[in-house]
Amino acid sequence: MELIISYSKIVFPLVLLALLVVFPFSSAAKSKSPCDFPAVFNFGDSNSDTGGLSAAFGQAGPPAGETYFGAPAGRYSDGRLVIDFIAESLGLRHLSAFLDALGSNFSHGANFATAGSTIRPQNTTLHQSGFSPISLNVQSYEFNDFLRRSQIIFTKGDVFSHLMPKKKHFSKGLYTFDIGQNDLTAGYFLNMSTDQVIAYVPHVIDQFKTIIQDIYGQGGRYFWIHNTGPVGCLPYILDRLLITAGQVDKAGCASPFNEVAQYFNSKLKEAVIKLRKDLPSAALTYVDVYSVKYELISRANKHGFEHPLQACCGHGGKYNYNINHGCGSKIKVKGKEKMIGKSCKNPSVRINWDGVHYTEAANKWVLEQIVNGSYSDPPLPLNMACHKQ
Repeated sequence: MELIISYSKIVFPLVLLALLVVFPFSSAAKSKSPCDFPAVFNFGDSNSDTGGLSAAFGQAGPPAGETYFGAPAGRYSDGRLVIDFIAESLGLRHLSAFLDALGSNFSHGANFATAGSTIRPQNTTLHQSGFSPISLNVQSYEFNDFLRRSQIIFTKGDVFSHLMPKKKHFSKGLYTFDIGQNDLTAGYFLNMSTDQVIAYVPHVIDQFKTIIQDIYGQGGRYFWIHNTGPVGCLPYILDRLLITAGQVDKAGCASPFNEVAQYFNSKLKEAVIKLRKDLPSAALTYVDVYSVKYELISRANKHGFEHPLQACCGHGGKYNYNINHGCGSKIKVKGKEKMIGKSCKNPSVRINWDGVHYTEAANKWVLEQIVNGSYSDPPLPLNMACHKQ
């Protein structure tokens, strides 16, 4: 440095400025090591259900699971979900559903999500509406029970200690959330107007905040929260709900429903920001899954996909979706069962699986976009989600 000063009075200030800018940033970056999450605890709906609803109400039948598992595996997809890819990216096994008593291993976390779940409890039954009775508050009750009883079982030793999480896993684990979509569609299926649906969103968000606060009170510190996707691009919405030509955007999606989803997401993000102030020891990451999924659907060909608004597995109609003959449905022909809700020939180039859910290929693509933090607030990768902004 002395040599630089002797040669030029101009070079020194520039070098010093560079040092001041670069070195503090470098030391800050080096101080943040990847998070070693020993477990994942997931809460949500069918977008992340790895067998909860199937355990309680019957397995999702063929051709579900055909791409990766080779048979139904409790998932409403042809293969893996985003939560499966999250677990894989963290070096963990796929999560067992809390409700599944058969073959489950909870040493690395548990999945409390069930298909059809909502944040706000629904005043109806699964068979009446298609919405699960296991709403987010019930999933929270299950988690509290799991936290307490798993430690009692763990202390028994032998095989039990290999199937249950260690106590420290609950404070060091990652808590993931992907829920809210059904809260919006439930209103529309009850013939509510868009204004009526929008009116109850703040209440839904308040209930979500309460669950986060409860888990924080139990020792949870690291939260990875997905916003809700573009519901107006899903075949079952486009097929079942009335829209006018003027309400269809350039991607073929129904704008009113997507606008409600965006409103929900804006309130969810506000809630996350508020929670950061209320829960000072928590690291909360808000993930903009909506933008990722809309990018995939609206520019499907660019990303190697086709027919973005059609279900891969279904039976007839503009969107290959039929509420009376869904994916895997069968009819009797001359006394013999015949499957009419068949899978498409190549699910690897399709986005939507059954009119409601995404294919494994789409789920993998979504994970690849969000895992590096590009769509996160704060912009930290998944494996750094234990760090605060």
